[in-house]
Amino acid sequence: MTQAEQSLLLLILLVGAIVVTAILVKSGLERIGIPPLIGYILLGVFLGGADPQWHLFSAGEREVWEFLADIGIISLLFRVGLESKLDELMRQLRRASLVWVGNVFVSGLLGFFTAYSLLKLDLIPSLFIAIAMTATSVGISVGVWREARAINSPNGELMLDVAEMDDISAVILMALLFAVVPVLGNNPDVSTLLPLLGKTVGLFCFKAVVFGAFCFFFSRYLEKSITSFFFRLEPPPDPTIMVAGMGIIIAALAGLGGFSVAIGAFFAGLLFSRDPRSVKLDASFDTFYELFVPFFFIGIGLKIDLAALSTAFDLGMFLLIVAVLGKFVGVAVPVLLMNAEWKSAILLGVSMAPRAEIAMIVMQHGLQIGAGTVPPRVFAAMVVVSAATSILVPLVLRPLLRRWPQIENAPSQIGRG
Repeated sequence: MTQAEQSLLLLILLVGAIVVTAILVKSGLERIGIPPLIGYILLGVFLGGADPQWHLFSAGEREVWEFLADIGIISLLFRVGLESKLDELMRQLRRASLVWVGNVFVSGLLGFFTAYSLLKLDLIPSLFIAIAMTATSVGISVGVWREARAINSPNGELMLDVAEMDDISAVILMALLFAVVPVLGNNPDVSTLLPLLGKTVGLFCFKAVVFGAFCFFFSRYLEKSITSFFFRLEPPPDPTIMVAGMGIIIAALAGLGGFSVAIGAFFAGLLFSRDPRSVKLDASFDTFYELFVPFFFIGIGLKIDLAALSTAFDLGMFLLIVAVLGKFVGVAVPVLLMNAEWKSAILLGVSMAPRAEIAMIVMQHGLQIGAGTVPPRVFAAMVVVSAATSILVPLVLRPLLRRWPQIENAPSQIGRG
């Protein structure tokens, strides 16, 4: 047996062991009410710390791992897009838009001001922190609302609507940030920066319009026929595999077109969210999702510099306060302005505080660009924010929902005088 063959077999063994371990971690943490992503990140930290002694990852093996992590990102954002029902969201836009604008503006601006002015970080890391702060990991809170049988209450529905809008706006802002970062990093001269920045934003908007037009055309005129063809061709779960393949193709095309695969995967999910038949794919897609998404979060743990983590805890705690305060104020104040009671404002403000999937995708992409974009200490600090909000919010939200139970299918009082 050659050295290359032995390395390949050891990599296969490692991947299989990680798949099994990830399922065990997920099962164990869900029993105690902790999101599985925390366990995945810690598993990655453990593997990264063990690598110097055990030599788990050579350069070639890390490339394979990056591929698996990219498939995890595609799976994650494809599902986010698949669960975003744009038709329903447009009907709720007027009711949810005030809360959405408030929470995105306050959390993003507060995150940037804190990073750039108070913590004296550079411009580009501060922008990455600001965009990451605008995202919401509503999946952390949804489980608690479902557990309390409150997800179909007016407040529960408003939370879902605003969270979907958060996801969409965060993905768009993330794409714009990725486009302008090279310009900001290479042009310190303001006299040449502004014209070039305007040109870059204009080109990005043009490509976004072309890509959006393609997505609209596909969704309106092709998606239903393609999905019906898949269902006629083979029984489930084969149509799910075909749709997942289409999502990967669209994500790759978006990457080749100057966007990231994450952006493409999100819009691919949106394409298949319109047709009620494709919604049925969501349950079948779970297996694909559960297989690959852990590799993304484990990859985040692998990228954490343990030396940086030891010095990033204080920065993480500071950003944690900003993250919670930004979402709480940004959500609670608009809810109160809509004539809602203060209990609703507190519940929604707490529910929107978690940062996980999209926030970590933003920071991970910045880390990949280079240490000057997202330094290891900043990346580790945002991991602390993600882990802390994912753990603490359910612990706070459960007793609040028990104290202030929500009535499902009750008429909404928000926005009424």
